[in-house]
Amino acid sequence: MSFLRRRSAATPAGPDFDVLAMDPGDWPGNLGAGLLPAPDGSCQGVFLRYDLYGGRGPAMIIGNLPAGSPARETEDGQVPFEVAQLLLALENDEPIEVVSSEDVPVMQGDNLLIVRRVKLSESRIACVQFDRSDGVLVTIASWDRPITDDLYTLLKPLPAELFQQG
Repeated sequence: MSFLRRRSAATPAGPDFDVLAMDPGDWPGNLGAGLLPAPDGSCQGVFLRYDLYGGRGPAMIIGNLPAGSPARETEDGQVPFEVAQLLLALENDEPIEVVSSEDVPVMQGDNLLIVRRVKLSESRIACVQFDRSDGVLVTIASWDRPITDDLYTLLKPLPAELFQQG
């Protein structure tokens, strides 16, 4: 996927990688973005929270975590970072764990994408992950909505200006 590449700006205004997500202009609800800073000031990941319900809780969280990000490290059975963020936003403190995962091939245009479907003990949460060609792990977690293959065609790099501090 050639459009997924590292930016090489001298002083990045946000993450030093393209953030793959749905364009906020295409989403009818509210959008929130969070950056995961490292102690040295570099960006260790970006997650976007899509609130389709208009303030009543997020419908989806999409995370972009580069190689080496501590948020990628999980213990056996531990939920991905994005699922934990979704549960936190929903104020759900029930213990939830990963039950199983399955790799599924998905076509995205002319590219073959290997998507890992993560099954959780909470059936209302859908979660998928895939690795990009630049080493960034994309995780999508949604509440009470299935994640279908057509969602991947909506994903695209967001402009860097979206993540500049103003």
